[in-house]
Amino acid sequence: MSNAGPADKVLSRSELLERYGRPRANTLVFTNGCFDLMHPGHVHYLAAARALGDALVVAVNTDDSVRRLGKGVGRPLVPEGDRALVLAALSSVDAVCLFAEDTPRELLSGLLPDVLVKGGDYAPHSVVGRDEVEAAGGRVELIPFVEGYSTTELVRRIQGTQW
Repeated sequence: MSNAGPADKVLSRSELLERYGRPRANTLVFTNGCFDLMHPGHVHYLAAARALGDALVVAVNTDDSVRRLGKGVGRPLVPEGDRALVLAALSSVDAVCLFAEDTPRELLSGLLPDVLVKGGDYAPHSVVGRDEVEAAGGRVELIPFVEGYSTTELVRRIQGTQW
């Protein structure tokens, strides 16, 4: 899909499952998150995730899902469609799909990626979808955070509460 524009990489759930579901010949990597304000920590994380396989799918929380996570007043700052498009513009990302549930378990159960990636703040046993992915022969990888980058800290700085 090297000629695809960013909008072409934002897929519905059914399109995602059709294009990247099993059976597949290549190694599929999956991660998820809010990705409210993109920063270098996200870029590093996504590049490291993509290096673990042949294609990287990123599931993005919808606006309602982000609000239910309790990220803070006024979050998300960036609407879901814009967050998905920015992620899709990264060369490390092959596809983006929004999910409205509190967790991506349902999407993961349908897709069954070969590698499920989360940030270093997770313990392997707490990664949602781990059981399903491992039962299908996949694995979970944790990628350490890049120190000094946090969306929550960026929001605080913008609000002038921490400089």
